[in-house]
Amino acid sequence: MSDRNALQQWAHEFREITNSDPELRAHGRYFSCSYMLDSGAHRVVVQMYKGRVDDIIIDPDPLEENYQFAIRASADTWRKFAEKEPPPMYHGIWSATFRSGMRLEGDLLPLMQNLRCMTRQLELLRETGAPVSDGR
Repeated sequence: MSDRNALQQWAHEFREITNSDPELRAHGRYFSCSYMLDSGAHRVVVQMYKGRVDDIIIDPDPLEENYQFAIRASADTWRKFAEKEPPPMYHGIWSATFRSGMRLEGDLLPLMQNLRCMTRQLELLRETGAPVSDGR
């Protein structure tokens, strides 16, 4: 399977699992923002509206890169972060930013306003895997 097809499959699974998650349905009423997950080789923009994935743009063109904040890390960091039981310092965005090379950039206000929803959505990566290529 090509990288593009694998990322499209990931996007479909991530949308489905996010939109059916009971916690996000309960807490996500005001969770509306766009953010980027960047692994270096691939970038994914996730557009949220009222706690649901509205759209996922894979490797957006510069004019499509409309997001409020970005979470950037190496593909290896994303893989470890998305493990069912992540190793120490890969279990959350704060620990990963302190010790594992993850960076938060942009307007972090929407991240902080929706921190519980954002944390839950990133936890769902442990079910779908991270949006990175298999070609390590």
